[in-house]
Amino acid sequence: METTTELKRTALCHIHEGLGAKMVPFAGYLMPVQYTGVNDEHHAVRNAVGVFDVSHMGEFIVRGPGALDLIQKITTNDASKLEVGKVQYSCMPNGKGGIVDDLLVYRMQHGDDHHYVLVVNASNMKKDWDWIQQHNTFDAQLEDISDHMSLLAVQGPKAVDTLRPLFKEDIAAMPYYTAMYAEMKGVGLVLISTTGYTGAGGYEIYMPNPLAEKAWRTVFEAGAAYGIKPAGLASRDTLRLEMGFCLYGNDIDDTTSPLEAGLGWITKFTKDFVDSDTLKAQKEAGVTRKLVGFELLERGIPRHDHPVLDEAGNVVGKVTSGTMSPTLQKPVGLAYVPKAMAAEGTSIRIDIRGKALKGVVVKLPFLGKP
Repeated sequence: METTTELKRTALCHIHEGLGAKMVPFAGYLMPVQYTGVNDEHHAVRNAVGVFDVSHMGEFIVRGPGALDLIQKITTNDASKLEVGKVQYSCMPNGKGGIVDDLLVYRMQHGDDHHYVLVVNASNMKKDWDWIQQHNTFDAQLEDISDHMSLLAVQGPKAVDTLRPLFKEDIAAMPYYTAMYAEMKGVGLVLISTTGYTGAGGYEIYMPNPLAEKAWRTVFEAGAAYGIKPAGLASRDTLRLEMGFCLYGNDIDDTTSPLEAGLGWITKFTKDFVDSDTLKAQKEAGVTRKLVGFELLERGIPRHDHPVLDEAGNVVGKVTSGTMSPTLQKPVGLAYVPKAMAAEGTSIRIDIRGKALKGVVVKLPFLGKP
């Protein structure tokens, strides 16, 4: 068990503590799990605007003539399609058909500096860095800037109204999954993007640590009229789950293939990458299990690792993520089930403390598209 003295602190930790946030160890960091409560923060993001400190995420810069070749080798998506200012969701296969991590790939330019930014999960930073270094047989230079960067996720339908006055550029015109370097009024140069993990719309703002507190206070001042609230990791989890977004360590890991996880859309066989032959063969043969969304039809809350049963009571899979959806007011979750049970409308049972509760496979996302 991590002790608080061993944990890293983000540049905004003192602010969260001052706001009375419940702080917990997460991926080696001391992080705010909630402030006013999960449901309150969840609804603030869905209906107005909330701010997450996600400075624990990892950021690697990849430069040089071999930068694209390296990224093409280690990731499943086709990064050659990226233009400057575009972002791509992707994953890194582990050489055994599983997933090292899922990540975002940014293609950026600042002055004469052409580079890629890889944004990875906090819990996988060292593993990812070592994996990428191991495969860097190309003329690519890697730089880990994770410890020097802070990241605010300003999410919700009022995020655009909150942030628009803080930038000269028309950030409202930025399409989904794009990014740019821009001067943030009263703060300095930041990287702003529209990737999000909530399905509620919004922006991510990357900045050097010394700018983080000023950026936080500026955003909250700008969003006061819209009921802006700080939001913690717990509501981030319920928000992403309502969209059916995968969480590494729960829904995907070193034992799950991207095809099983419904990530075939980011797995491009037009290029050669780690595990491309293995995954191509899996695609041709057909997967034996699939990640599906489900709703419970009886009272109970599904949680990670709860067994999934068929109608005869046989264990056929397990829940990877589950919660009581604050928006839908019903219990929902993700689970791996045999391919034959993956069709929408299929009846399943979830074993919660010895009770086989009725459930049904439903189409993802649980809410509408982002």
